[in-house]
Formats: sequence, structure tokens, C-alpha cells
Amino acid sequence: MGILYDEVRKMFKLDTAHTTYLIGVSEEGYVGHIYYGKRLQQFGGRYLMRMEEMPFTPSVNLRDKNSFMDFFPTEYPTSGVGDYRESCLNVRNSVGSIGSELFYESYSIEEGKPALPGLPASFGREGEVQTLRIVCKDPVLGLHVTLLYSVFEREDVIVRSVNIENAGEEKLRLEKVYSACLDMENRDFEMVNLCGSWARERHIQRAELRYGKQLVSSARGESSHQEHPFLALVTPNTTQETGEVYAMHFVYSGNFIVQAELTQFDYVRMVMGIHGEDFCWRLAPGESFQAPEVVMTYSESGFGKMTRSLHDFYREHLIRSPYKYKKRPVLINNWEATYFDFDTEKLLDIAREAKKNGIEMLVMDDGWFGKRNCDDNSLGDWTVNEEKLTTGLSDLVNQVRSLGMEFGIWFEPEMISRDSDLFRAHPDWAIQIRGREPGQSRAQYVLDISRKEVRDYAYECVAKILRSAPITYVKWDMNRQLSDIGSACLPSDAQGELFHRYVLGLYEMQERLVTDFPELLLENCSGGGARFDPGMLYYSPQIWCSDDTDAIERLRIQEGTALIYPLSTMGAHVSDCPNHIVGRQTPFETRGNVALAGTFGYELDITKISEEERAQIPGQVEQYHKYRELIQTGDYYRIASWTDKKPYDCWEVAAKDASQALVTFVQVLGQPNVHSKSIVLRGLDEAGKYRLIGTEEVYTGEELMKCGFLIRDVKGDFQSKLYRFVRE
Repeated sequence: MGILYDEVRKMFKLDTAHTTYLIGVSEEGYVGHIYYGKRLQQFGGRYLMRMEEMPFTPSVNLRDKNSFMDFFPTEYPTSGVGDYRESCLNVRNSVGSIGSELFYESYSIEEGKPALPGLPASFGREGEVQTLRIVCKDPVLGLHVTLLYSVFEREDVIVRSVNIENAGEEKLRLEKVYSACLDMENRDFEMVNLCGSWARERHIQRAELRYGKQLVSSARGESSHQEHPFLALVTPNTTQETGEVYAMHFVYSGNFIVQAELTQFDYVRMVMGIHGEDFCWRLAPGESFQAPEVVMTYSESGFGKMTRSLHDFYREHLIRSPYKYKKRPVLINNWEATYFDFDTEKLLDIAREAKKNGIEMLVMDDGWFGKRNCDDNSLGDWTVNEEKLTTGLSDLVNQVRSLGMEFGIWFEPEMISRDSDLFRAHPDWAIQIRGREPGQSRAQYVLDISRKEVRDYAYECVAKILRSAPITYVKWDMNRQLSDIGSACLPSDAQGELFHRYVLGLYEMQERLVTDFPELLLENCSGGGARFDPGMLYYSPQIWCSDDTDAIERLRIQEGTALIYPLSTMGAHVSDCPNHIVGRQTPFETRGNVALAGTFGYELDITKISEEERAQIPGQVEQYHKYRELIQTGDYYRIASWTDKKPYDCWEVAAKDASQALVTFVQVLGQPNVHSKSIVLRGLDEAGKYRLIGTEEVYTGEELMKCGFLIRDVKGDFQSKLYRFVRE
């Protein structure tokens, strides 16, 4: 069993295959954190709440209650009652005071995992997951707070969320609701997070944890290019295989905060949840608020174990799409090929040449609707531009399908152009502050999809197009972040709900889409990777990783992304050179090898590239089909990192049954007077024998995992090669 309760010691024990999480209840009824780490065989460790060494424990000495509150390792801290560390819950009552205090009320343990209405949520059947509910109560406010812990034993993951119910008689205002807290002693922790900007998302950053609060956050209305809703605390010298890792990841697509606070007593508080800035939620008697989920995992075997736990968890318990393990078509997108300058014949020319070279889908990107010949108009006017598509959309789709290809299309449903029929008819549908000129970004505003009529309009625009022709793929884009936060629909005392209601509106629209079109392959996108988060994976099995398709830049971007996400979720394409973002020239083979560590496709004008490059496409497509299942289901190992002062980059995907492994090696910078390099593999059968495909070389698994494999034949800047080992 994954969850046990000791009635005598008032302790909960949450076990996964390799970890244990302990919770205790004090004599006063405070719910405290005891332990999270390597699996314990027995109950124990209650002394870690340190109740016996506190003469100022409230039941012993109420005079110094504040001293107790500022030290006690609580499971869900609240504000206003003496805990001066970061709180998870701020509640303002009807007379304007902030303060809440939670006491243990009851618990229940259930098989399976409850859904969270309106929110993306992990799932699992009986036998795969158990859920603990701890109900706490604030007797003064009449507030019931339910702490939920779902234990996924096989994946070494614990998922946490919180439900806040107003069971009292006065109106309350929630000004902060985080989803999880972890209090523990400092172990000279270092903090690892993912940061960047447009076209350089999710670069790995690592630094010593200092006294005070260090946070990662977004108040942009989305998870953002700049930050990512992930944080890991690691012990010194942690590597891919050694060291301890405590990680949190937020299943949410809007404003977030994740913070580590090193306190005066050398304790660490780690919290995660919806950002409190511009957040305020009305909670009338009888109403409840459900916070999004946090995914937690602990690894005693370095980053690699954390990575594989999260990969397995997201594949098995968050992604719902029928394409999770199904073959996805190799596509070609016309954006970098044509931008806005295309018509029916140009698209058909690309499709014909693509088909001849084994590509399976044409995706028509921005520019097919309204009067969209540049990016300053027509968003919201989702009618076909028949000056470009002269015979109509349906005819184009049917002509592409007659070639034996599938057809996909780009939308940006959440946006509205100032120069659009929609804005002229409904200017109040744009998010804006009354009396202020709203700021534009990419010459566009954001639709207020917190409003049902706006959601219904935007959704029906997408659905109508999909019903008009046999379209099998949608790229759902969002090319600006939110500002000027105001809604013409919400009352004055509810404007602080807009950010979260916007995200709930987005989830509702995408839930309708995947319900009404269950066989649709949906790819989310936000100016590249600004909304690459676990919340979106619940609706789409893949997300466009970055608008930067340069193979060398993608090494850092994809390494950071693959640290926590399965390779099959990363939208990755082969693009033209010089690269449109950085201007770099890289070999076509390397562009293909790097894109293979993702969904794989093309972003170029296949009718204009050189014959030499075009001739390589059939082989790359064949490689994708050969390795697709391994990449979708295998275990990922980071072997070497260019970002770690290496002149090369290397990763491996090994089959779970150790039957084969694919190694990708990229020589980023050539070096003089350097001999072969030894690459140590992982995830193989030590006793097995492995043939290097394409050669007569045979190695034992023990040799490959202890002695290593020599890279002899990759030299020069930006050169790369794939190595496939198959057990005989």
C-alpha cells in the first residue's frame, strides 16, 4: 500500500517504490512535515518535528506561540498568525483582516486519483495510485482546507493540490493560494531552474542557495519564455547519476511562483503555486476554490533518475492524446518557407515535392485568413482569404490529400487585431483597463476568454474550419503575453480573478476541442515555447519547443526541456540555412539528428533547397520511422553537455528492456590535437552483447557502461552522428 496512517503516533506514511514522505499531527492539531527522502521500511522520525525541544510549543507555553510558528515545519503555512516565512494561503475576512490558522480535522485514503474540475490533472487507475485527503479547519473563519496527496508508486511521484472551501457565514477573499510547501533542513542546497527568453527558452541555471528568498515566477499570464514553473534543490556536486534532488513542477499554464527560502534557522521552505500578484478570488459561503497540481519527485541518484521519473509520469499519467505512443506524421510547415507570401499553387508545389521525399503532412501556417498579408491585422476574422486560396480551403485540403498527404492548419484563437472586423464590432472583447489605451504586442490584443460569449465565438471559429475539411492537425499559437489586465464583464471587486479565469477559459476551449475532435493531433505553441508546461500537455501531446530552429541553439533548449519532459513532447524541425534566427550554417545531417530528438518535421521551402540537401530527406524520414517508437517510449540519458564546458553534446535513448540504444553525438566545436572520446552508455544489460549497427563491432553491455565507447569519426564544427546498439 502506498499510504499508511499510524493512529497512535498520528503519522501518515506515503511510500513510492524508492521514496517515503512523512506527515505528522501535533498535539495542538498542526499538520507538520517530517521527512521526504529515501524509502523507509518502518514508521519513524516523528522527532524531526522537534516538538520536545521547543519550550515555547503552544500547548506548553502559549506566551511564545509566535516563536513556535516561525520554526515549525508545517505542511501548509498560512499568513497572519506568527509564521513570518513565505505563506501558502492568505485570506482576508469581511472586515479586512488577513489571517488564518489551520487545525487537523480528519483524513481519508482512497484508491485512484480524483479529477480536478476545470483544471488539467494527472490520472491513474486503482492499483497505480492512492490519494490521501487531509482536511484542516480554521474554526474562526469557518474555512475548510483539504490537502490532497496522490502517490504514484511506480514513478516515484507525489502529486499535491489544495481545495479551499468557505464553510462559514462571511464572505472571504483569497489573496494567495499556493499548491504545495516543503520544509526541510538545509543540506547546502543548490537551486536549479530553467530560464531564458524568446528563441532561447529553458536554459539550465544552477546556483548556490543563499539566505533569504530566491524565486522563479511569471506574471505575464502564461508560464513564459523567461521562466519555467519548475525548481529543483540539489545537494552539492549532484550529477546525472549521484546526489539528491528535490523537484517541483507546476501543472498550470498561467502566472506562477516557485520559491526557495533559506531561513534564520538554516531551514529551507520550498513553495509553488499561482502567483499572488494581481490575484484575488472572492469566496462566498458555500463556495470552494481548487488550486492546480504540483508534481513532486525525489531522487537519490542524481538528475537522471529525476528525469526518467518525470518522463514516465507524464507519459503514463498526464498525456491523454491517442498520439501519445502512436506514429505522428512527418510534417512540413510553410512558415519559414513563405511567411505570409503564399497562395494555393505555392502550397501545392511544396506538398508535391514533400510527398516525393517521404513527408506525410503539409501544415499551412499564419496568413490564410482575413486580409492577413502581414502581422498587423485580421486576428479574430477566421474566414478564408480566397485571394490566396483561390479555390477555397476545402479544395486545397482535398488536393493535398489526393497526393497521399494529411493536412494541418495554424490558429491563434486567443488573439484579436485592432484592424479586424471582430474588434470593430466588439472592442470590449479585448482585455483592457477602462479609460486607458491598451498596449499592443505584435500589433494585437488578447481576447477576454474569461467571458463565455468570447470563448464560444473563438472556439466556434476553429471548429467551423475543422468541420469544413478533413484537417487532422492544429497548431494552436499565442504570440503575446497579457497586460492591461481588465475585463468589461467582471465586477470591480472581481478584477483580480481575471488572470486565473483566463487560464480556466483556455482549458475549457481546448477540452472542447479534443472532445469534439478526438482524433485531432493538437500542438500547442506560444511564440515558440512560452507556454511549454505540464498543463498544456494534458490537452496536446506535443508543444512547439522554440521558434529558434538552429540546430546548435536547440542543443541547449532541448537539453533543458528534456531535463523534465519526454522527447516526444518537443516540437522539433529541420529548417533552412543560414538559420532565420541566428544566421548560422550547419550541416543538413546535424539539423536532422538534432530534430530527431523531438517530434521531427521540416520548416523550409523544399522546392528551393539544394539537391544535395533534398536528397538527404528520404533517409532522415526513414530514420524517424526506424527510431520513432524508441524515442517515444525509451529512457533518456544525458551523457555529455555542451553547456557544461564541453566542446560536444551527447545523449542516449535506451529501450526499457535494454534491447537497444540510440546515441546522438554532436561535435559543436572542432578541436586540434585531440584523440577519440570515450562515451559511457547507460541503461543496458551488462551481460548482453551489443552490435553497433552498420559495423561488425560487438561489445558487452558491461564494456559500454563501464569502459565506454570510442567516438573516432566525428570531427569539425557542428558535425554529428547517430550510433545504434542492438542486443544480439
